[in-house]
Amino acid sequence: MWRARRWPRPRWFSSDTAAVGADSGNPARRRVAALWGNGDHGRLGLGALESRWSPTACPFFLTRPADPPTSLACGGAHTLFLTEGGRVFATGLNDFGQLGIGSSMPHTLDPVEVSGFHEKVVQISAGNHHSCAVTADGELFVWGKNSSGQLGLGKSAGKVVSTPRKVDYLADVRVKMTALGSEHSIVVTEDGEALSWGAAGAGRLGHGHKSSFLGFAMTSNEYTPRLIKNLDGIKIKRIAAGMLHSACIDEKGTWKIK
Repeated sequence: MWRARRWPRPRWFSSDTAAVGADSGNPARRRVAALWGNGDHGRLGLGALESRWSPTACPFFLTRPADPPTSLACGGAHTLFLTEGGRVFATGLNDFGQLGIGSSMPHTLDPVEVSGFHEKVVQISAGNHHSCAVTADGELFVWGKNSSGQLGLGKSAGKVVSTPRKVDYLADVRVKMTALGSEHSIVVTEDGEALSWGAAGAGRLGHGHKSSFLGFAMTSNEYTPRLIKNLDGIKIKRIAAGMLHSACIDEKGTWKIK
């Protein structure tokens, strides 16, 4: 008789795990990742395709307590994990290279490490079919679907980039934060400036629009990062991206939605 596999009960912190250092008097706290929802394509990283109705601990990280996950990002059908040591892992659908592990595997059931970063990664984001990572020195790496220029690599870049590539157009700034929408991307620099690129439909990039002869709004996709000029002089602290819209908070705590 078939029985559903029982995974460990999720515990975000465990105080009963022995400390690594022999001379440490305090017990170590162990951090794990828990996931739930639709399990198609292995997006939950639980080693199976089944969906989960409640939070389930990821077995992959339970076996690697020395470098626990500190943050994660959920895309359309893939998930990214960032560990304490600055390493990136990905699981789920890989039809557009959004996992960053090349194009040979259509999907993965367990997290696989994403390589190609020359520095420790400090932040990750996941869009519908694209992904990005910010390194400790403020450089941005991108990969995945690029049909609308959402990777910011220029018009000559391919429609799919299956391994991390640095965005050279941001070489003069230090990226602090990122947010990915369905087909667009936004970053905030260390100086509080916001730049966006990718699909421009519905005004999601915040660059305004032109009117056609018949009065219809006209927008053009951006293939490289472009400063959002109507936020000039405003220091941005937080950004967010939805499927067709974007938002930010300035240093005074004011919302601005595009």
